Amino acid sequence: MDILAALKKQPLFKSYIAGSADDITKAEEKLKLSFSAEYKRYLLKFGFATYDGHEITEICKAKRLNVVDVTLSERSITPDVPADWYVIEQLNIDGIVIWQSTSGEIFQTSPNSEPKKIYDSFVEYIMQ
Repeated sequence: MDILAALKKQPLFKSYIAGSADDITKAEEKLKLSFSAEYKRYLLKFGFATYDGHEITEICKAKRLNVVDVTLSERSITPDVPADWYVIEQLNIDGIVIWQSTSGEIFQTSPNSEPKKIYDSFVEYIMQ
């Protein structure tokens, strides 16, 4: 299943204004990485999505949801995460943060524990 279909299937799904290819390039430059293909597809179609209590990061002016701001902030708190990871969701529960690597794998970090891989793709994370 593709990321767009996976998100549309989620309970209480809502999306907002999509980003542009230029916005995505600028965000990647600021983070010094390339987003995975499925995250780029998400950004180009939805920009920001919420579903069933989840808020996925985006490219926007709201610092609490902007992938660049959130990733830079979380990197300062969790400096041992690889440079090719970016935040796709802050759960705001016990400091849990969900990251995606540029290759597409999904990881979870939490205070005082090692990062752990939880899914192979953004789609798998959404469909959990």
